Amino acid sequence: MQRLLLCSLLLALSAGAGAQTTQPPQASLASPPQTSEPALSSNGPVVLDYNTRYAAGDPAEVNIAQAVRRQLLMLPYYSMFDDLEYSVQGRTVTLSGAVTNLHSQTKRDAENAVKHIEGVDRVVNNIQVLPPSAFDEQARARVYGSLMHTAGLSRYFWQASPSIHIVVDRERVTLTGYVSNEGDKDLANIAANQVRDVFQVTNNLQVVK
Repeated sequence: MQRLLLCSLLLALSAGAGAQTTQPPQASLASPPQTSEPALSSNGPVVLDYNTRYAAGDPAEVNIAQAVRRQLLMLPYYSMFDDLEYSVQGRTVTLSGAVTNLHSQTKRDAENAVKHIEGVDRVVNNIQVLPPSAFDEQARARVYGSLMHTAGLSRYFWQASPSIHIVVDRERVTLTGYVSNEGDKDLANIAANQVRDVFQVTNNLQVVK
């Protein structure tokens, strides 16, 4: 069975009925509050930048994953209101996540950037472009303001690539990315739920200690 590259903060292994298969989960580009770059090891999964995990396998896949992350983070219009994810299987890169209509060019830019990476033969572009909505634009600004004015949460937005991303689709909010403790995750959930005219909040923040 071909070894697959696993790109995720939480190493997700799923077994199919009747046969063991490994599906490469998605890696988010949100930057965690702390970073580290331990050497890759053949003794088990390791963490690169606390954001991407690898199963010991083909070094070419590891190189592709690192290059994909670098290229996507360099996209000119990628913002905290977008959420890009990726997985690598062999020489195929699958892109997913969502970008605002304002940044619809990011979907094409992401595919173009990745398909020129050495070793990549195929790019599957499943990035969703969110529909234009004045209400969603207002909700994004309000949720961001609420998080920024909640004690202890503003630090997650100081980096060039914020730790918390805010995705709004039809006034439904999804928080993605990383925080350093459960308390901050709960605070973010409360802050987002306090915003008026928001129908639903899904808190997908991961805790990185």
